[in-house]
Amino acid sequence: MKKILVTGGAGFIGSNFCRYMLKKYQDYSIVVLDALTYAGNMDNLKDMADNPRFMFFQGDIRDKTIVENLVRNVDAVVNFAAETHVDRSIEDPGGFVLTDVYGVFTLLEACRKFGTEKFLHVSTDEVYGSIEEGSFAEGDTLEPNSPYSASKAGGELLARSYYVTYNVPVVITRGSNNFGPYQYPEKLIPFFITNAMEDKPLPVYGDGGQVRDWIYVIDHCSGIDMVLHKGEPGRIVNVGGGNEHTNLEITKSILALLGKPESLIRYVTDRPGHDRRYSLSCKLAESMGWSPEYNFERALEDTVRWYKDNEAWWKKIKEHQADYREFTQKWYSNRG
Repeated sequence: MKKILVTGGAGFIGSNFCRYMLKKYQDYSIVVLDALTYAGNMDNLKDMADNPRFMFFQGDIRDKTIVENLVRNVDAVVNFAAETHVDRSIEDPGGFVLTDVYGVFTLLEACRKFGTEKFLHVSTDEVYGSIEEGSFAEGDTLEPNSPYSASKAGGELLARSYYVTYNVPVVITRGSNNFGPYQYPEKLIPFFITNAMEDKPLPVYGDGGQVRDWIYVIDHCSGIDMVLHKGEPGRIVNVGGGNEHTNLEITKSILALLGKPESLIRYVTDRPGHDRRYSLSCKLAESMGWSPEYNFERALEDTVRWYKDNEAWWKKIKEHQADYREFTQKWYSNRG
């Protein structure tokens, strides 16, 4: 598999994956398809633009024509393209269904038509729902609790059905919460880093006791790479960081790293259907030879430093992107 189509490659994880693959495999070429919605950002791809092994096309994964024109000429497809923000899914669930389910259908149909060697669908630990104790394994029941996680579950179930019914070589990864450079600043870690840098409030949902398993984005990329090359068709693999922290712990760590006071924390009304705890068992991935390499505390420190060193990147979004301003102002003004 030396020519890979990366859908959603101008987003946070997708752009990091492109960078990772081009660096690791000197004989691979990467083709990116991205609709450049509010979270897609050509600035994320600037350092790869002049690489002769990199190509970019703007387009929607729901567009059969552009999808077929690209899929016919690649060996594998890695699908990052998705609407991903839980808060936005509560406001506009329909948009999530169209991209996260129907878009996956369009990609699968093209892969079926052209005999693609591998279709890797990037999913999320949120499809499992919340768990009070223990960790979710790949065979556990899916109980998604938000329109976002439900749409992701729908997309991956459709992908699995294409393996069973049509023998399309599908593999699926379920990743835990990512963090790192180039993450759109509506997500918790970059939102709180940039707010703290501007001495703005950090809105913490409820009591801040929600637990997430955090993975540094480069570790997630290496896990996806491993499953792409080693994963047998039909297989689902959890890719987690093994770093469980409450949202409040993350918030206080960010403030400490920036030397900012905890008085910036503002407790707000919890969002509807907010899962209390996510936790992944990654024994299968470990048996396949993968494990995360990055120390969480060091990776968080490096992430804070990246946002400090790249103010122009996030200020362009926060100060000049109307979609960002309108959504955050509307959403948090209703939280109290």
